[in-house]
Amino acid sequence: MRKDDLESRLAHLPCWRGPVTLAPLKGGLTNLSYLADDGREKFVVRCGADIPVHHVFRDRERAASVAAFEAGLSPEVIYAEPGIMVLRFIDGCTFSEADLATHLGRIVPLLKTCHAEVGRRVRGPANAFWVFHVIRDYVRLLGADPWYLTVADDLEQAQVSLPVVFGHHDLLPGNFMDDGKRLWLIDWEYGAFGTAMFDLANLSSNGGFSATQDAALLDAYFEGKVPDDLHRAFDAMKSASALREALWAMVSDVHLKTPGVDYAAHARDYLRRFEQLMAR
Repeated sequence: MRKDDLESRLAHLPCWRGPVTLAPLKGGLTNLSYLADDGREKFVVRCGADIPVHHVFRDRERAASVAAFEAGLSPEVIYAEPGIMVLRFIDGCTFSEADLATHLGRIVPLLKTCHAEVGRRVRGPANAFWVFHVIRDYVRLLGADPWYLTVADDLEQAQVSLPVVFGHHDLLPGNFMDDGKRLWLIDWEYGAFGTAMFDLANLSSNGGFSATQDAALLDAYFEGKVPDDLHRAFDAMKSASALREALWAMVSDVHLKTPGVDYAAHARDYLRRFEQLMAR
């Protein structure tokens, strides 16, 4: 859909209480987003179709977003139709990479609430997220080096049994918002059932955590009860998280081509992180 046609469609959504103004928002890697003002209140409008190559389905994103609001983590969804979701605007700032480690004491309770509460509220079919399946699917889709399949097998073998929880699975800095009073967790495209280990490793990988920061993260989440096999599982999952992000960018470079997003640079960055983690 052309931009003019999309904006015309957005301007006539039935949720507005007056004439609406729309301003594009920057930062989305797979969506177009707008700040909407209907003269009474501000909203964020997320626009995007299903992305089967990334296992992203908007009805599941909406279900996760509604459940996350009910759990007190995310802004309220006030309207949705195919390809469009309207949420209440949060007046705050998103994190930078360095903020993830700095605010660890605030992030860990947010994740524990996510893992304990969102799955109890989500409606509809159950989505699952298992990073090793995602890596295998990306490698085969890209025709990439089959060595990555062997790596995925080895990293998966290092995992330990953990309870099934509902995770966010996309803990990039831009998905945390600070309004000066509290943190919000936004953008639930990859929200699904899995284990806590990926969210923890994903947070660490995206934040460039050191070994000392990793230990602090695990001690905080598991309340100091971190046996050696869990440490090993976390290290393996952190490598898998970085590899998945690199492959995600490679797939996006072929199949999405979102204007203004340098997927190739994103892939190089995360391949470097992956190689460093495997060496460590």
